[in-house]
Amino acid sequence: MKKTILCGALLLGIAFSCNEDDLNKVNPNGVTFDTYFNNADELTAGVNSIYALVQSNSLVSREWFFTHDLRSDEMASGGGQLETPRNQLLIGVHDTGNGLIASIWRGWYRTIHRANVVLEKGPTVQNITPALRDRLLGEARFLRAWAYYELATFFGGVPLYKEFAKSVDGSLPRSPQQEVYNFVIADLKAAEAGLPATYNAANQGRATKAAAQTLLARTYLQMGDYTNARTELQKVVNSGLYKLVDNFVDLTNEEGEFNAESIFEVVFAPSGGAYNWGGDSDGNAVQEETVRSQEYSAIAWRNVIPSNKILNEYEMVAKGDAKDDPRYAFSHWTEGDRFNNGTTTLTSTMVQGNSSVVNGQTLKVSWRKYSIMYKSAAANQQSGINMRIMRYADVLLMLAECENELGNQAAALALMNQVRARASVAMPPYPTAKYPARTKEEVFDAIVHERMIELAGEQVRNFDILRWRKHKKLRSEPLSYFQANRHELLPIPQSEIDNNPKIDNKDQNPGY
Repeated sequence: MKKTILCGALLLGIAFSCNEDDLNKVNPNGVTFDTYFNNADELTAGVNSIYALVQSNSLVSREWFFTHDLRSDEMASGGGQLETPRNQLLIGVHDTGNGLIASIWRGWYRTIHRANVVLEKGPTVQNITPALRDRLLGEARFLRAWAYYELATFFGGVPLYKEFAKSVDGSLPRSPQQEVYNFVIADLKAAEAGLPATYNAANQGRATKAAAQTLLARTYLQMGDYTNARTELQKVVNSGLYKLVDNFVDLTNEEGEFNAESIFEVVFAPSGGAYNWGGDSDGNAVQEETVRSQEYSAIAWRNVIPSNKILNEYEMVAKGDAKDDPRYAFSHWTEGDRFNNGTTTLTSTMVQGNSSVVNGQTLKVSWRKYSIMYKSAAANQQSGINMRIMRYADVLLMLAECENELGNQAAALALMNQVRARASVAMPPYPTAKYPARTKEEVFDAIVHERMIELAGEQVRNFDILRWRKHKKLRSEPLSYFQANRHELLPIPQSEIDNNPKIDNKDQNPGY
């Protein structure tokens, strides 16, 4: 296993004083935008600082995965230990003051601000090769595009800052969701041109050409543009750089990082439990761990657990299917499993909180994906397992969705069957008795099932539901609490309404 940690410096520091005269003074020893970006190293540090925010507590190391997961039907409460703001999101009673929602809003806009600084200052940097400049600016565009993709899909229309704010009067109103998506597309096309196909070992974790293409396809899918989405996905397939790995558990463990299936990962590394719970680190110290394992693992906090719906979605012989889907055991911890390098047996008394019901049997089931338990028995489950944001199986399944929508059902089945034929999975190919796949609608049912099982707990299901609902693809509503004209989008945080003079309560999303 080899990791590359992208550390960055704080790009902007502003000191405030009660003395009005002091506001007009400039610290002669301070670093400013005008004095900092002078060479390749400084531009690289600027880009690294964007990655550092993506790693942070507000985003991928904690609140990002929680927000996605709690908005899906894959999750249930682990018990009374689940904090109130998270439980509100899980059961659909969140409001404009929800701290989790405010955290991802703040995190993504800080990411955008840093990217905007780099993109404005980068073209004037001296002592840098054109290829390196193009790559670094491509990375900044990719990260800015990812931020806006997340914001637009979660919130609908959002303020669209195309350059960094230079004064407190620089606030903007909401731009329509379609305009934000169009900006994402333009950014990703520009990024795609400058990003390399691969990196050396010292630069693993940086955005690649395929990462831009995959995110571009995701954006087109949210817009219902299957033709352009297929074009981008076929680029990834035709590159020949990616393939399905044999061992399913290598997709979310530490040893399988940067494998042949991985398209983009957010990088973490162990730091001895010194996690920055206080918020957003600048990547200078301890914000290199993720708490995903601590939040979800069977012997840790277990704040959320797999829902009965996802657990009973797996194909099983007991339900009349041809084979038990191995991905059930690969994705979930169950009583009787061996962990801690196979030396310890998981018992019910080790696991706090709620139970599940699987095929009529009551037992305690927990998330195994991203859990460090497989090689540890520590109660502190902070870890250095990278979060896989994009992987090749998702590309194949998105491509299957496109082919089905465009009338190519046979091609869609062939793509799904590639995923099912993974050596460690080896599930019978479609069509099956439960998924006969005779029509476009039946093939879509198989796609929904396959995505739910293959990508369970990987922060994909939420946005799948959003786009299928938006484009009227769902046969039934997946979320029991769903209210039309309310739960399609998250509310604009009240803190943004209070602080942004260009947005007020009349601009709020419906239902809030």
